[in-house]
Amino acid sequence: MRLPSFSHLLVVFVLVTGGAALAQRRQLHEFQGEEMTQEEREAARSRPKYNINAYGKDIQIKEEPIPWKAIGLACIAFLVTAPFAWRIYKGTTKEIAEANVFGVSSARVAEGDDEQA
Repeated sequence: MRLPSFSHLLVVFVLVTGGAALAQRRQLHEFQGEEMTQEEREAARSRPKYNINAYGKDIQIKEEPIPWKAIGLACIAFLVTAPFAWRIYKGTTKEIAEANVFGVSSARVAEGDDEQA
């Protein structure tokens, strides 16, 4: 496609779309309303144009319920595992105390007596 024919096509496209846009524009009717009295005008002026304070009245804050089932399940799991965890903790501390590397323990004293004999 040559450049001059493309520019002609672009001009035709702009004219057609512009005409369609103007054809769809609606004609507004003239507004013939009642005249406001002086008191109504003053009341309208004293009233705020935008009521910002009323915005919060329409909004409902959605509160999610507390997940009691999940909390109860976690408590049951802790209660079931606590005795096993305590038993493992006591066993581990006992093994660490028996294998004391930095001090003299009863197990080392027993080994030392066997070596001297």
